[in-house]
Amino acid sequence: MTSSQELFDRAKTLMPGGVNSPVRAFGSVGGTPRFMVNAKGAYLTDADGRDYVDLVCSWGPALVGHAHPDVLAAVHAAVDHGLSFGASTPAESDLAALVQGRVPAVERLRMVSTGTEATMTAVRLARGYTGRDLIIKFAGCYHGHLDSLLAAAGSGLATLALPGSAGVTAATAAETLVLPYNDLAAVEAAFAAHGDRIAAVITEAAPANMGVVTPGEGFNAGLSRITTTHGALLILDEVLTGFRTGPAGYWGLTGGAADANEHWTPDLFTFGKVIGGGLPTAALGGRAEVMDYLAPLGPVYQAGTLSGNPVAMAAGVATLTAATAAVYAIVDARSLELSAAVAAALSAEGVDHSVQRAGNLFSVAFGTAANGVHNYADAQAQEVFRYAPFFHSMLDSGVYLPPSVFEAWFLSAAHDDAAMNRIFAALPAAAKAAAAAKA
Repeated sequence: MTSSQELFDRAKTLMPGGVNSPVRAFGSVGGTPRFMVNAKGAYLTDADGRDYVDLVCSWGPALVGHAHPDVLAAVHAAVDHGLSFGASTPAESDLAALVQGRVPAVERLRMVSTGTEATMTAVRLARGYTGRDLIIKFAGCYHGHLDSLLAAAGSGLATLALPGSAGVTAATAAETLVLPYNDLAAVEAAFAAHGDRIAAVITEAAPANMGVVTPGEGFNAGLSRITTTHGALLILDEVLTGFRTGPAGYWGLTGGAADANEHWTPDLFTFGKVIGGGLPTAALGGRAEVMDYLAPLGPVYQAGTLSGNPVAMAAGVATLTAATAAVYAIVDARSLELSAAVAAALSAEGVDHSVQRAGNLFSVAFGTAANGVHNYADAQAQEVFRYAPFFHSMLDSGVYLPPSVFEAWFLSAAHDDAAMNRIFAALPAAAKAAAAAKA
């Protein structure tokens, strides 16, 4: 019995399913979850002492690599001054200023502790600001585990094939309109029917929780146009894409900061993952007029004992400071290199697939070569059964992939030639395993 198996057996007696986040249980790929004890650069080490090239990167935060020396130094220095003060600190403004410098549309920022808390607060703020109740979300987009947005969500819910969650009341669910992604006509129809009741549309800047899905040309700009016309807000969820797909996130690649011919700017952003550099930090931000509806200035209440935690702020500041143009250039190049290698290996074995991209994020969808994946229905229709053998072949070769086909692949600036060559060497056997898989 491996150490990971022993640790998993113990964990199952102490925690539901033995985990504190469902995808970690390997439910969709089977086998024993690896219990990790160390991370450095592009590598993870499990409890049995085996190392893996990491293509999860803590689900995004490790943009500059695990245990980057500048980030560790900043965290150690912050720890020396205390772990938590329950009061304001200079570091909160330091991180907010870095965010505002990268995303000029963020006129005000409120720090919170998790991506779920950021989206929850953004939804509450939108309702408070507009005086309306309904929220539009898109099937397959995941915005954290708040009740009203756990309808046709992606991420773990896609992995577990659950349409929603027990414990969410019918009344709460009725406050959310779930529409097909990449379908502006459906959005127009929803506003025609309910326009004076819709507080906001929330969307992932580029969905990455049903696998990666590229927003259609003009889709996000269209959402901005429609919400503005009807007096609703547009909430752009960049918890995953923010500061990872580029210095200003996916909006910086495609929105008002990038293309004068397709100018669009959301009213609110939500951030997480990279903004905390691996520690629990998230934020929401946007127009001052809207953000100032939050307490203590406005009537929308939000509070958090650990919001703006000084150690997490230090990690965030150090990570964003280290995330230079050179870092993004490396991650972008490695992403293109790896996705091309994956496609070539699968094609060599005759495996029908498409590679789904959004900036430097990508995923593989099996059985989708003809049309790709443009929405949740497309994602659910893929040949999911091919992923588990592909995943375990890579794992056996020392490459740690996301343990679900419905997740993005992540690289870091620490993925050097040695790490990449190890991944490349593992791909042919994994492609053969995927080709041999049976439904």
